[in-house]
Parts: sequence; structure tokens; C-alpha cells
Amino acid sequence: MKSNKGVLLVNLGSPDSPSVPDVRRYLREFLMDSRVLDVNWFVRFCIVHFAILPSRPRQSAEAYHKIWTPAGSPLVVTSKNVRAKLQQKVSVPVELAMRYQNPSIPDAIRALVDKSIDDVLLIPLFPHYAMSSFESAVERVKEVAAKLAPNLRIQVQPPYYDAPDYIEALVVSAREYLQKDFDHLLFSFHGIPERHLRKSDPTGCHCLNSANCCETPSPAHATCYRAQCFKTVAEFVQKTGLNRDKYSISFQSRLGRDPWLKPYTDFEIPRLAKEGKTKMLVICPAFVADCLETIEEIGMRGRDTFIQAGGKDFAQISCLNEHPLWLDVLRGMVDRFTRGNAESRPSKSDVVPSRRVQPVA
Repeated sequence: MKSNKGVLLVNLGSPDSPSVPDVRRYLREFLMDSRVLDVNWFVRFCIVHFAILPSRPRQSAEAYHKIWTPAGSPLVVTSKNVRAKLQQKVSVPVELAMRYQNPSIPDAIRALVDKSIDDVLLIPLFPHYAMSSFESAVERVKEVAAKLAPNLRIQVQPPYYDAPDYIEALVVSAREYLQKDFDHLLFSFHGIPERHLRKSDPTGCHCLNSANCCETPSPAHATCYRAQCFKTVAEFVQKTGLNRDKYSISFQSRLGRDPWLKPYTDFEIPRLAKEGKTKMLVICPAFVADCLETIEEIGMRGRDTFIQAGGKDFAQISCLNEHPLWLDVLRGMVDRFTRGNAESRPSKSDVVPSRRVQPVA
């Protein structure tokens, strides 16, 4: 029987507005996700409601006010534009959802079902695999679909961190910046707690067990965020011919006191300035659309930190956003799906036992 195919794009999400109540609602949903704050429910509830929500929403709301546009959240606006432009390029329905808040996953699934779609390609808008982003989005879509549309078939687009067309789009989008005079290019990826790497390691003994674990071949790399980030950089560098002394890697946006992936971006930016790097570029390949973490954390606070530490010129390279080559990457995914030969690498939930996401005490 011929199936009716459709596409679901899923990004992380944003508050509905920069108001404190909306930011609080967003943060509550985000931080109560067991794949984000992976402790038992009671401990998570106490941390979120008694340690974070009393003060963090007001601080975050101030940051969101700085980046908010007349059309709304940059992340949501850009994602909606990408959906609309992709729809013009493909022959199957395309819907958009955010893992947290709106447009919601239930509404997107209902929209697909209303169009008689029974076979969906889920494209997480995260190039790299992390339990707190890619996996969380995939599992939430499956959970909602099981309730609203039990017969809906969902195929998951695997991570594309080293896909040649994605790397090409990344390089071309950065070319204008790279052609200018600069001292250093910092690849700043979103950070995750180190324990997430260990939980995501199907071997149970590879990730972070040696200094060069990401360079040592292992089945763990299929689900290792850090190794995939390094691979993106390696492919980017190979394509651009960057000298080794012209770039480095760091991780941003950490939360809490547990160790996260290092080095930390907010430490690296002033350190590089004090070492004499006066012209800095920062690129954030873990994000496909500019958002709070790129515009405010890097483009505003990062720049201020760099200048205060002695730097002179600082630029945050824009994310892929609505770049034509990024739209071509997405169209290629859809075309392979509609032709019936979408990539068949299993999703992480098929590779790694579900015990990984069980909370720690």
C-alpha cells in the first residue's frame, strides 16, 4: 500500500514572549525534562522549583528582551521561515515543532494526521547527537505520536554532523568572515554535562576514559556528542585549510556545578584575548539557527568579555539560518525519504539501552 509521506522539523524552542511568566514556563518545561536534568524526579523538582525558578526567569527574561524581534523569538521566526522555504522546494507536507513550548509537537502531529500523513520523516534540527537535545526531541515525538496517532510511522534522520553537504553549507556560510583578517577562530559548541557522555556510551568504558578517546575508533562515537563535535571541526578545517594555530574548540552554556565538557567558552574568550589574539571570530556549529545562546551569550556578552580582556575586533559568525545551501541540505534529506532510500542508520534509542536515561540519585 502506498504511504502518504510528510516531514516534521523539530528544534529546541523558546519562550512565547520575553516576559518573566513566559520565560518561567519555558524554563520549567525545559529543566523538568529527565534527559536535560537527569536526576530522580523529586530531586529534579526541588532543584528546578526551589533553586532555579525563583531567580533565573527574571535574569533570562532580561537576556531575551535584548534579542527579541517584532516578529518574535529569533529561533522560532527563523525556524518558521525555514519550514516555509523548504515547503516550496519539496512535494510533501512539512510541519515545524519545538521540543519545548510553541509551535508544539502535538499540534504538528495533528496537522500531519489531518493531511492523511501516515509516514513521517522526523528531522531534529540538531546536527550532533546528545541525549538532552536530539534524543529528547526524538523520544518526545514518539511519545506524542503513540498517543495521538498510533499508526503513524516515524523515520528519524540520523545526525548529520559530518555530512558533506552540511559541512559545505557551514563553510560557505562562514566564508565571508574567513576572508577577512582574523587572529583566531573559536568553535563554540553547546556544552553538556560529562555524565551525559558516559550515559550515552554503549560500550560503558570508552567516553572520557582516556585523553584521546574521541580520536580512538569506537562504536561509542555513533552516539558521542563530543566526538561528533570534533569531527565537524575536522571536516570544516580540512575544507578550509585552516592552520592548526588559527582555531580551537570550546563549550558554552553550562548550568550548575557538575563538570561539563571543557574548555569553557567563557574562560577561553578572555584567555585568548590576553594571549594577544586581538581579532576573534566565533562560530557555533551546534546551532542551525541563531538564538539566545549565539546572539546574546556569544555576540553580546562574549564580545564584551573579549574587549574588556584586551581584544579589539570580535565577530560571531551567523548560524546557517535560512542559507540556501542549508535549505538544500534539508531538501536532500526529504528527497531521499520520498524516494524510499532515506539513510538507515538506527536512531540512538535503538542503539543504546534505555537504562542510559535513568536518573542518577
